[in-house]
Amino acid sequence: MSGKKERSFPCLVAKFGGSSLANGTDILRGARSVINEKRRGTQIAVVVSAMGKTTDRLISVAEKACGREVSPNELDDIVAMGERTTARIFTAALRSKGERSIYLDPSDADWPIITDDSFNNAKPILLMCERRIKEKIQPMLKKGITVVMPGFVGRTEEEVITTMGRGGSDITAMILARGLSADQVTLVTDVDGIMSADPKIIKNPKRLDNMEIDTIVGLADSGSKFIHKKALRYKGPTIDVKVINNAAGDLRAEGTTIRGSFPETIAVESHPDVSMAVTIVGKAISESPETLQNLIQEVRKFSVPILGMSINHNSLIFYLPVNCSDELLEALHSIVTKDDRTLAMAVRQNLSFINVKGVGLEETPGIIKAISDVLTVAHINIYGIFTITSSVILFVDLKDKERAIQLIGDSVGRYTGENVPPAKEEEE
Repeated sequence: MSGKKERSFPCLVAKFGGSSLANGTDILRGARSVINEKRRGTQIAVVVSAMGKTTDRLISVAEKACGREVSPNELDDIVAMGERTTARIFTAALRSKGERSIYLDPSDADWPIITDDSFNNAKPILLMCERRIKEKIQPMLKKGITVVMPGFVGRTEEEVITTMGRGGSDITAMILARGLSADQVTLVTDVDGIMSADPKIIKNPKRLDNMEIDTIVGLADSGSKFIHKKALRYKGPTIDVKVINNAAGDLRAEGTTIRGSFPETIAVESHPDVSMAVTIVGKAISESPETLQNLIQEVRKFSVPILGMSINHNSLIFYLPVNCSDELLEALHSIVTKDDRTLAMAVRQNLSFINVKGVGLEETPGIIKAISDVLTVAHINIYGIFTITSSVILFVDLKDKERAIQLIGDSVGRYTGENVPPAKEEEE
């Protein structure tokens, strides 16, 4: 997407989460914040989630009423009513204050979010969505109309209602911002921004003013709820995302700004350095912080990057560049012979580090099996595999590198239904 702006005024997409729209007072506060920002000359498109716990209640009622007989497409039609109703109420609140506003519904001809028919977890057809947003939504904003849309909801080309799963409202906001070439997506929540820790667990955490998207993915992987990570793949690289609290009643309130972008598709990358696995075995190594600290500090003394690390009760494996010095191996062996917890060390050289990257990839059921199965059939051994921060990292023999990358790319592409681009080497 081009970063060039062609409008006279800045454009903002404001997405209100369900927790920030729990009651009439919250909705009125949100509507007033939109009106105040509009008076500053900002073009605004609003995305709303269902009020409070409406979606959960609708699902519960539908399942109790219909049992297993409720079909996925019927369930989508039912739960979509939460967001569709909230959009009507929010628009009514704007109009009650004299604001020119219109809500869009998936039954409308101008509806822009078109998806496939994967009910309950539909995928937006991105190019079609962006084109319709430019054709249908942008002219309304230029006329000074505030557009309100239900998030989470889509429509197939055959005009059947779909939903995009948990975090779907964030996806709606990101796609809307892309199509409008908006300056910012403002996520209005019930918290002051992204905190240094969960305030329900840690006392007095600090609000973080700015974060890069790679760091955000790591937090989202750990279970933080400020933004759904699958929405991050739709974030445009030139569009900032800001998380604020609806309690402030101001869309320019202080909060946390998220910058950068994440690959929209799954990528298979290889590390430029040949790798090796240094395995240290012993007795209850994982129960000795001092042993672990000594080993890790020894690696750091030699300024060698740790490409990966695996720990279980009786063993520790370092994955290191193969070109690290013999002195490092001697130093690690010296610790092994002196520490009562460690017994022996083994080194496997000439390994290749392969990284399969994609937002939420490690939460795709069966993805590890899909990767391991295709390599097993090809008689390619995996010398290490683990998941972290939307990545599946594995080590194979160097001689199998190119073949493994091709097989993994093909297998992951078939399994996820995505077009995996040709592999490239990661930058050092």
